[in-house]
Amino acid sequence: MDGQAGVISPYPEAGSAHERAAFAALQAGLADQFREVFPERLAPRTVVVLPSLSLDQDVLGRVSGVHHYEERMLGMLMLLRLPRTRVIYLTSEPLSETIVDYYLHLLQGVPAAHARARLTLLACHDGGDRPLTAKILERPRLMARLAAEIGDPARAHIAAFAVSPLERTLAVRLGVPLYGCDPELQVLGTKSGGRKLMREAGAAIPDGFEDLSDAGQIAEALATLKGRNPTLRRAVVKLNEGFSGEGNATFRFDGAPDGPGLTPWIAGRLPALAFEARGMDWAAYEPKIAQMGAIVEEFIEGADKRSPSAQCRIDPLGEAEVISTHDQVLGGPGGQVYLGCHFPADAAYRLDIQREGAAVARELARRGALGRFSVDFVSVREGDTWRHQAIEINLRKGGTTHPFLMLQFLTGGAYEPATGLFKTPTGQPRYYFASDNLESTAYRGITPADLVDISVINELHYDGTSHEGVVFHLIGALSEFGKLGVVCVGATPERAKGFYRRTVDILDRERAA
Repeated sequence: MDGQAGVISPYPEAGSAHERAAFAALQAGLADQFREVFPERLAPRTVVVLPSLSLDQDVLGRVSGVHHYEERMLGMLMLLRLPRTRVIYLTSEPLSETIVDYYLHLLQGVPAAHARARLTLLACHDGGDRPLTAKILERPRLMARLAAEIGDPARAHIAAFAVSPLERTLAVRLGVPLYGCDPELQVLGTKSGGRKLMREAGAAIPDGFEDLSDAGQIAEALATLKGRNPTLRRAVVKLNEGFSGEGNATFRFDGAPDGPGLTPWIAGRLPALAFEARGMDWAAYEPKIAQMGAIVEEFIEGADKRSPSAQCRIDPLGEAEVISTHDQVLGGPGGQVYLGCHFPADAAYRLDIQREGAAVARELARRGALGRFSVDFVSVREGDTWRHQAIEINLRKGGTTHPFLMLQFLTGGAYEPATGLFKTPTGQPRYYFASDNLESTAYRGITPADLVDISVINELHYDGTSHEGVVFHLIGALSEFGKLGVVCVGATPERAKGFYRRTVDILDRERAA
């Protein structure tokens, strides 16, 4: 039965063995699509874009303008360059037509009207702080319309930001496979599961402990780390299902006693952890340790320290590959919150990161994982070499996914594994600097139409002839929150960063005027 008493549901119960079996059967059909439909430019297909933030809602709620993060997958509208592809884009609240028009006019060689006719926008008209997928499942009429718009499910798939049991239920009820990892494997993307898998893949990881479930275990783990390394100054506590560094907290050992008094001394200072999430405190954090588990690991120190990332993909045939590398830009109180990235990673180590990321990807493929994910590292220069330690697996689309997809869609180019560079069809390298956090209270009040006008007048708009310029995202967050995302593409790393600096200068000047 469904949620209404006495009403028989035609669907298997959410989370049941019946639903899991139905989902497995659906996913098996994705391999046929990948062989027969994906490679054909003119093949009819439907892509359902599901940007549901199916993550911890309390931590999400501390991110400025978070409900506009459903816009981060609007780059998927570039799939409309394929003339017989239909895209269905789902959101909590309706999208501004100005924002949709902005993306459609980035398409090369396809009239915007032709693309718009193949785009269906469906909204729940619900701005509540619950995952988008949950809202969709609660609306039978919206579900019926969605199913009707999909048409032939054998030529459709769902592209989701993250895959949780909610997305599995939606896929089964629509009869459409998900290009993403089975929720049964999501433990591999938790902080504990990721450490274990990376260790098995042969990756070096920081000293630490997994599967901690209460404050006492956290204190004991911190004390053991300090005992192993008396010079240790800091350690990190991470919630198993934290993301973008928002579930992290730093512990300092300043003034720590020696001997048996260390553990109680640490326990008494846990409420003073330095939390990365805005507004987080121990009273809110401690229950989450019990709810989702946590890890403790040493904080890697270094005078010259970087945070590179390998973005990987496992296709429906089980083939794993690294598709990009990035140097991440981190901020927050402890420098652990994702703000943006440079593509590609530094030439001094990008191929090392690519190789180590590939080893983790192969292990994930062996376990049955599917879709895009990233492996994050901490890298420290030691003389003329770099020492890399893998710190986590993000088993979903992340902050480095949409910038790279935009580069692919806009240029028609490809990643070159031998060099770690991206080349346009004419063989020219392209670089970018991307950020989700171009934010200032001074930008509040700039509407989407204002932003487009500013971009065009100041020649920031991406130029499809030179393959350089600026592409915006999170546009809907600008007027209310003063927050904007950018992907700045250039022929050199310096030109890409220059576009970013110029964008900031122009926005600052516009508001001052």
